[in-house]
Amino acid sequence: MKILGLPAAFLLTLISAACVTINVYFPAAVAERVADQFVQDVYGPATSPPPATTPSPAPRSSWDGAAQFAIAALNLLIPAAHAQADFDASSPAIQKIKASLQERHKALDGFYSTGAIGLTRNGEIAVRDLNTVPLPQRNLLRKLVADENAERAALYREIATANGRPEWEPEIRSVFAERWIANARAGWYYQNDKGDWVAK
Repeated sequence: MKILGLPAAFLLTLISAACVTINVYFPAAVAERVADQFVQDVYGPATSPPPATTPSPAPRSSWDGAAQFAIAALNLLIPAAHAQADFDASSPAIQKIKASLQERHKALDGFYSTGAIGLTRNGEIAVRDLNTVPLPQRNLLRKLVADENAERAALYREIATANGRPEWEPEIRSVFAERWIANARAGWYYQNDKGDWVAK
């Protein structure tokens, strides 16, 4: 039996899937915009803005008109299976972390420029070439890197907590890892997908 050109079994599957539960999905696009602004605030004014990213257009549906009509009708009858959440990164605790990161960045900026440190794939920083650092400054650099990484981890955790979604922490870390690199200055080092250090 077919309804509006769709097999009844297919419609029943759709109905069952929609009725199971309501999941709040991670708002990746919103999180990316928030992370961009946060990172730019930490880095301070850039000499040139990072290239704008535009989302890829969604692929065109190959379903026929009857199928699209059936789905639209189902959406009216059944609550959506997913709901988009707000994404907040403005709690007092997050603002305190941002201020601390901004202050530390003043000390880290020169080390980025010389290539002594670089941005890792997991949203942290690492010492890349200690030979570029004068001996008296090496312990200071190690402490700066350790403090920075501890505070970045606290940032990702605090954003997840502020949104009432502790399970989002890995996604938040992943988004920030991309945005720290995307907003980095020319000449700074970062780890590519293979883990190799490359200059931006």
